[in-house]
Amino acid sequence: MSERLQPGDVAPDFTLPDADGNEVSLSAHKGRKVIVYFYPAALTPGCTKQACDFTDNLSLLADAGYDVLGISPDAPEKLGKFREKENLKVTLLADPDEKVLDAYGAFGEKMNYGRTYLGVIRSTIIVDEEGKVEKALYNVRATGHVAKIIKDLDI
Repeated sequence: MSERLQPGDVAPDFTLPDADGNEVSLSAHKGRKVIVYFYPAALTPGCTKQACDFTDNLSLLADAGYDVLGISPDAPEKLGKFREKENLKVTLLADPDEKVLDAYGAFGEKMNYGRTYLGVIRSTIIVDEEGKVEKALYNVRATGHVAKIIKDLDI
């Protein structure tokens, strides 16, 4: 379990496959702000709501200078099914070995119904144009989170 990121930290660079198997790197987005969000599993109700909210607000975020990357431990094939079924426009990345999730502090102990287990901590990291963490939000809710980000960023 890694440390959570703090504003001012350098965002760990990564290269992960997208839903089509193409490699996507954080460093390729240098010069633009990036919203990197981590979610537990494609094709589940909360994660679907969150991905649809990002898709619905993608042009607003892009016009404000933000790119959006969603990362989960799902395989690229499952991400492709998720994208097709829900008509998602957000870039979904696969991190099946959970290395990037861990580097961002988005994987760790969780509690559900009194049971403790390891899993994805729903998190959003906002990275500035220089690759530094602007905001680090952990244990966020799937519903209403995108609206809160837009409000907090004055978009």
